[in-house]
Amino acid sequence: MTAIENTPLGRLDKEGRLLNAVLKAPTKPGRFDFRGDIALKFQQQVADEKRPPEKVMEQVLTYAENGKAGIPVLAGYLQDFAFLKEVVEVLGDSLIDDGKYFLFCNNIDLLAKYRVTHSGKAFYVFPCDESTVWKEMTELLGIDKNDIKKMDTGGKTDVVLDKAREWHEEFEPITYARGLEVMEPVKNRRENRPV
Repeated sequence: MTAIENTPLGRLDKEGRLLNAVLKAPTKPGRFDFRGDIALKFQQQVADEKRPPEKVMEQVLTYAENGKAGIPVLAGYLQDFAFLKEVVEVLGDSLIDDGKYFLFCNNIDLLAKYRVTHSGKAFYVFPCDESTVWKEMTELLGIDKNDIKKMDTGGKTDVVLDKAREWHEEFEPITYARGLEVMEPVKNRRENRPV
């Protein structure tokens, strides 16, 4: 079985960045899957008080392989497009040139889809309002939920990530700076929700 320490996810785990895991386990031989949140920026800690991170990439779907330096596929939700800067800083060298990286953002025009490059790393950026990364990814990749419903969490995650690795489409390329110019205000996701 693949240990997380032998993958690029090991460093993130050691730094305490892998949070709220739905899945954090080896699946196929040589492979370790993660579904959960990745802390991008921690709050200042007072004494031994544990505080939630200031910035987070939520609903992450990703995997890493034993002995390899890069993360081949990653999908996640950002409340603010501007957090892309921290995503690149935190993931660093584990982002590879031929990796497939999908970001669903709260404050992107609902009709927009971009290909954004930051520090030489390319990301597919989509709007995401009242949905989940899982639902958006299965729709984007054309995966019928009936085809995977009998699988366990690891099996379902592998199907989505393997399809994501093969997926390709051309979107309008923009720079990170241009993305910051056109992004909208962050919407309050808890607004108009029953208490």
